[in-house]
Formats: sequence, structure tokens, C-alpha cells
Amino acid sequence: MVFYFTATGNSLYVAKQFDPDAVSIPQVKEKAPVYSADAIGIVCPVYCGEPPTIVLDFMKRATFDTPYLYMVLTYGKDVSDAPEFTKAQLAALGIDVKYIGTVHMVDNYLPVFDMDAQKDMDKHIDAQLEAVKADIAARKEYVPAASCRAKKLHKSAAVMNRLMPSMNNGSALRVTEDCYGCGICTQVCPIGNLKLKNGKSERIEKTCLFCLACIHACPGNAIRLKKEKNPNARYRNEHVSLSELIEANNQKII
Repeated sequence: MVFYFTATGNSLYVAKQFDPDAVSIPQVKEKAPVYSADAIGIVCPVYCGEPPTIVLDFMKRATFDTPYLYMVLTYGKDVSDAPEFTKAQLAALGIDVKYIGTVHMVDNYLPVFDMDAQKDMDKHIDAQLEAVKADIAARKEYVPAASCRAKKLHKSAAVMNRLMPSMNNGSALRVTEDCYGCGICTQVCPIGNLKLKNGKSERIEKTCLFCLACIHACPGNAIRLKKEKNPNARYRNEHVSLSELIEANNQKII
């Protein structure tokens, strides 16, 4: 049994390696779900050294009846102290995670990274996955300890977010005049924060998860940021289709 959150397909691709029928967290509507299995996994990206709030909120309200709860964190440039930090976060909530693995993938954070350059890098994803899969199959109990450098990197990201919240709260996203109203952005947003009005996409709230699902999926490149490393480059995991992202995140699905 595996649950996942994805914006551009990386975590969905990883989740499917452990369970072809993995469940998307945005589609879990129960207020207090209870899950029982021999092993339960959570797959999600790392956002500035931490799991996304949508994942933490799900784990807070769910009950996991399992002897082996594990997580797999996908990340881009640096995982920082995310495994150790996440373990502590969940322990404070009474959730005992036995194992946290990591997979280094394309970094889709547009303000800092060029998607074309990222896609050209060989990060040996399959080899990483095989190692994590072997650990989980053996029911290994392990969470990597964070170095001082990793902790400092996480703290610096937190300071940046306080000083420049637009770098992490979604307020820098804007729908431009290039929008032709296809509605794809409204279907890939995991919190339903976009709607069509008069044939154009429009944000409901100025702030959001800043997962960038909408901006990466827009076929007309009509959703942009004030600051981007390469405004013409977008990303979706090559093993994941747009229809799969829609199925994972569309809040109109009943």
C-alpha cells in the first residue's frame, strides 16, 4: 500500500515502482482514514528541506496500522536534512516512520533551475530506486543522519522563505494573456486553486502550495513566474503522462 503526492510526475513514477495501484494523496477525501497493511509507504517530493504541507496534513489525519511505515523522498539539487527533519516532525505527531529513503531526480524549481539543463543530467535514478527497493524489501529500519552542512542548508532556505515568501508561497505565479482557456491547469492543481472565467484561467487564492504543477503542465506556457532561470523550459517526468497527472490531482474527480 503506497500513497503519493506529485506535481510533475517524479514522485508518481517512484510510487509506481513500489505499488502500481498507488493512491494519490490529493484524492483521499476521508477526514480520518484508517489503513492496515504489512507495509505502508508515502512517496513525496522535498520542498525546501521539508515534505509538502499537503502530505503532512494527510499523515496527521490518517491512521496507519502497520508494523512498517516508510517514506521515499524525491529531491532535486540537495536533500538537505529532510529525512532526519521529517522523522522528527512525524515523531512529534506520534507517527513512527521506520525507514526514509531518497531519490535524486530532476529539480523542477523554476526560479533557480533550468529544466533543459536538468533533463540533460544523468542522475542514475534507476540505480537509486533499486537500492531503495532492496532496503524496503528487507524491511530495513534506517533514516540517514543529517550533517551540519545539511542542517545549515535547510535553515538558510527557511530564512529565504521568511525574507522572500514569494519564492515559496505561490504569490509570484501569474496567468498571462497567452492563456487560451484549455483548462489543463485547473485539472492538475492538487488544491483546486484555478478556475476558468470568461475563457481564461484565473487563480482563486494568491498563495498556494507552490508545487508548480500548473506552470509545468500549461501547453501554451501561459503561466509564469516573475523570476525564472529559463522561462521557455518546462518539465514532466518522461514516464508519466499528462492524463496520469490529471487523474492524480484533479479536484473535480468524485
